[in-house]
Amino acid sequence: MNVEETATGRLAWFKSSYSGAQGGECVEVATCPHTVHVRDSKDTNRPMLTVDSEAWAAFVGFAADRIG
Repeated sequence: MNVEETATGRLAWFKSSYSGAQGGECVEVATCPHTVHVRDSKDTNRPMLTVDSEAWAAFVGFAADRIG
């Protein structure tokens, strides 16, 4: 977990469990009460994607159905 202060508050970033130690495609997620922030963990200075928590839950459910 990586905690950062932002203009809108404190974000605790969690790296995907699918991100390996070798690098590659790495994603970090920070959750807030009504939003979820997603960013590239290899380049944290790039803009993050922010979606509402309902949209994130729908995406995760969709992805889980495709993987499982």
